[in-house]
Amino acid sequence: MRNSVITFPVPENEPVKTYLKGSPERVALEAELEHQSNIVVDIPIIIGGKEIRTGITGKVTCPHDHKHVLATYHKVTEKEVKMAIDAAMEARKIWANTDWTVRAAIMLKMAELLATKYRPIINAANMLGQSKNIYQAEIDSACETVDFFRYNVHYASKLYGMQPKNGVGVLNHTEFRPLEGFVLAVTPFNFTSIASNLCMTPILMGNVAVWKPSTTALLSNYYLMKLYKEAGLPDGVVNFLPGSGALIGKICTESHYFAGFHFTGSTATFKTLWQAACANLDNYISYPRIVGETGGKDFIFVHPTADTKAVATAAFCGAYEYQGQKCSAASRMYIPKSMWPAVLEDMKAMAKEVKMGDVKDPVNYINAVIDEASFDKCAEYINYAKNSKDAKVVMGGNCDKSVGYFVEPTVIETSDPHFKSMEEEIFGPILTVYPYDDDKVEETVKLCDETSPYGLTGSVFAQDRLAAEHISEQLQNAAGNFYINDKPTGAVVGLQPFGGARASGTDDKAGGEFNLIRWVTPRVVKETLVSPTDYRYSYLK
Repeated sequence: MRNSVITFPVPENEPVKTYLKGSPERVALEAELEHQSNIVVDIPIIIGGKEIRTGITGKVTCPHDHKHVLATYHKVTEKEVKMAIDAAMEARKIWANTDWTVRAAIMLKMAELLATKYRPIINAANMLGQSKNIYQAEIDSACETVDFFRYNVHYASKLYGMQPKNGVGVLNHTEFRPLEGFVLAVTPFNFTSIASNLCMTPILMGNVAVWKPSTTALLSNYYLMKLYKEAGLPDGVVNFLPGSGALIGKICTESHYFAGFHFTGSTATFKTLWQAACANLDNYISYPRIVGETGGKDFIFVHPTADTKAVATAAFCGAYEYQGQKCSAASRMYIPKSMWPAVLEDMKAMAKEVKMGDVKDPVNYINAVIDEASFDKCAEYINYAKNSKDAKVVMGGNCDKSVGYFVEPTVIETSDPHFKSMEEEIFGPILTVYPYDDDKVEETVKLCDETSPYGLTGSVFAQDRLAAEHISEQLQNAAGNFYINDKPTGAVVGLQPFGGARASGTDDKAGGEFNLIRWVTPRVVKETLVSPTDYRYSYLK
């Protein structure tokens, strides 16, 4: 019996290591990159802690060297999906009733293991399998994942501490129960930290999960499963199902025990899952929780008072870091015509300096897009602009998939604010710019607000702070994460909880306390210390 109140104060964010040549972290990472480059991992299905191999396999390759096979993986069939649901519900009997501080201790052990032993392993897998450079891997698969573990424990302690007051002769308290069923976690390729968090936030709150990892992130996600096991997570609490998302989603949403899904991915897939849940509402124990982030068409709005060098740097980094494959990546920019030539010149200078290629060469700032489908989509948008009378490619525009899926950092300039690449999500290193008349700020802000169905991130640049505030107010529904004089990327757990509305999702803010409450169902308990024995009101006596 634990007769104590354990406190979990606000943690510090995990420091980003420098990886200078010869540093211990650089030496360890390079050794791990070499090791993982010379093996082919056999990735099984993991259900109830047991490894299952169906023999129906696929390959994991390097996006920057698509002939290099990193792993083979086994795909689930209907049988394995149903087994995973059964295993999750069996594990729930113990996990849902485990003291929350024990669950927290397991999460904190995950954080420590990842910050130390697993750091080079996860980072190397992220680099090779998802084509991130050292810095992008470090801030994602190491630092942000660690931050999610630590901050979520702190937020859970705050949530469990939200208790009602007592009345005269009455004790009141609230129990935050896990959902009555299992959570389906559908995770993306672009952030290993998100893949972890979409499972681990519900699990911290006492839930169990069926996890559908992205096929193009399987290597790092498989090492996450090893991390969870070593940290002491009981078997069956999370079940790892590589394979068809359509199959997994269909079977899970048909289950009587489906309690909700935690999602990051495409808008179309999100809507399909939501519609499937609606179609099966009569079959569920309770209404499922639907939490998702689906993408964006993120903007930079430049006021005539902005600093041009700051704008150029933000546009370049915001649009091209990790090849524009962040949900928050800058994808469209509105800039005064008088400022555009200077900004473009600075961006071209940066593009001339940066190198593109294999992640194992640390000089390469730009790496490959995730797969051939992504490459072909980028090429299609670039070619569309090249052949349009309303647009022109003014920087980059070259693509080559002979070795890896490489797309140059590209700028499309358009005279049409509703040009195709101004409105549609691309998810690649392509920024479309609409230069506007300097005296048409108000009209252009309205265009920015109304052009895209998304509402994820955006930024405004202005040295006139009152102008920045005015534009911020006008764009209050256009972005769930808004930046003043900074690029629209780089949200940090605990500092800028992340999420957007409109077509970008349910805005439940990963990296903050709001997300956790979606994975519990409160029960309020009232205890009367001395029960009444007379039915009469005082004035009837």
